[in-house]
Amino acid sequence: MSEFDAAQAAVQAALDAGASYADARVMHRRYESMSARNGAVDDVTQDADSGIGVRALVGSGWGFYAVPDLGDRAVKDAGARAAEIARASGLVSREGSGLVPSEAAVGSWASDCEVDPFEVSLATKGDLLVRATETMLEHGADLATASYDIWETRKWFVSSEGHRIDQHVRESGAGIQATAIGEHETQRRSYPASRGQFATRGWEFVEGLDLQAHAARVGAEARELLTAPECPSGTTDLILGSEQLALQIHESVGHAIELDRILGWEAAYAGTSWLDLSRLGSLRYGSELMNISIDPTIPGALGSFGYDDEGTPATKRDAVREGVWVGVLAGRDSAAVAGLPYAGSVRADGWARLPMVRMTNVGLEPGPHSFEEIISDTDDGIYMESNRSWSIDDRRLNFQFGTEVGYEVKNGALGRLVRNPTYTGIGPTFWASMDRLSHESVAWGTPNCGKGQPGQTGHTGHPAAPARFRGVRVGVRA
Repeated sequence: MSEFDAAQAAVQAALDAGASYADARVMHRRYESMSARNGAVDDVTQDADSGIGVRALVGSGWGFYAVPDLGDRAVKDAGARAAEIARASGLVSREGSGLVPSEAAVGSWASDCEVDPFEVSLATKGDLLVRATETMLEHGADLATASYDIWETRKWFVSSEGHRIDQHVRESGAGIQATAIGEHETQRRSYPASRGQFATRGWEFVEGLDLQAHAARVGAEARELLTAPECPSGTTDLILGSEQLALQIHESVGHAIELDRILGWEAAYAGTSWLDLSRLGSLRYGSELMNISIDPTIPGALGSFGYDDEGTPATKRDAVREGVWVGVLAGRDSAAVAGLPYAGSVRADGWARLPMVRMTNVGLEPGPHSFEEIISDTDDGIYMESNRSWSIDDRRLNFQFGTEVGYEVKNGALGRLVRNPTYTGIGPTFWASMDRLSHESVAWGTPNCGKGQPGQTGHTGHPAAPARFRGVRVGVRA
């Protein structure tokens, strides 16, 4: 049977077993990664799987069941078991508020891909990584690593409300890292980001990163950091590069506006949220320069899709507008409980996992300044880029971050390099201090966002641009 037929059969079986609502996702997935270390390929991983996951709603209880088998008996069994679990869940479940309405969508969506990453030979990919590590070693690194990751996901979604959607998503990304070892410490530099850079694109995206062109600089900067002065401690103006600001958004905004955390449904992994729904639309989250959007429609960004895993079409929404908190990341059930009219932010990392509220592309919209203007307008401060460490409390409120590199800013110019730069703050106070924001935005991809039990790994995107924050405490070691 076809993938759509399998999903439809599972949904019907759940309805026949007493579900008031049911949906099913058939997924085929492929994954490949390679890493190189000090001039040689170090590891190659190739995985593939397929299966079907079924959700069913009986009363106020949800049930989920998944099998790696698309045979007629297996998928019908899965639908019936999902309904059975939902009925049992309803015995201890809270009173439900149903689902926010969703117009039945019938459609297809595919991410842009010029070069199929799975069609590029392993030899070509390996040569790219090995050459980059050799160059880093030649220019100061004691340990040089490079890696890529590629994914291909096909989904077929059917619901009892009439949804019938297929999607084809291809994702690619890569990065390099140089480590220099000194007498008392080690230092590292990365490109294009500490975790690499990723997008819903094909192998052309990896080629566009041009790892080799940056390898010499990365190796030399890692070595230079060993003898750089320590980052000064105190309160000063802080300028963050776009990649570090992307992580700041991810941790102190993205997770905080997940509606399941706000409602207290999600607490065991990384905590809940400091936000209170009664203040949605009035809470001051940051300065007037702070405009955060939820936008899964950005071409090529890692958190982009055509439809979420409940069949809701991708739609741009405001999360923070001119510093005021106005929106959340929601699913159809959490939105109904909260009395909100929208959903659209539910995804699962595979057919065997229950879809949950996840970040899409949660990003800071560009500002009116250039990076050069921000630097020239700063008399005394620190510029930091490339994340090295992070820590945030279980309400997504108090944080401390460290970066790979910092530069003093004196009298409107970048000054000397400093090592072990760190900064600390409290979410709304920190964001309220933002008074300069660049228009030079990059949609950074985060392929390793953890959430849920059993754990799920989400792919998220975070558009960000360099920004300045006034009166930030810096120099506290991570």
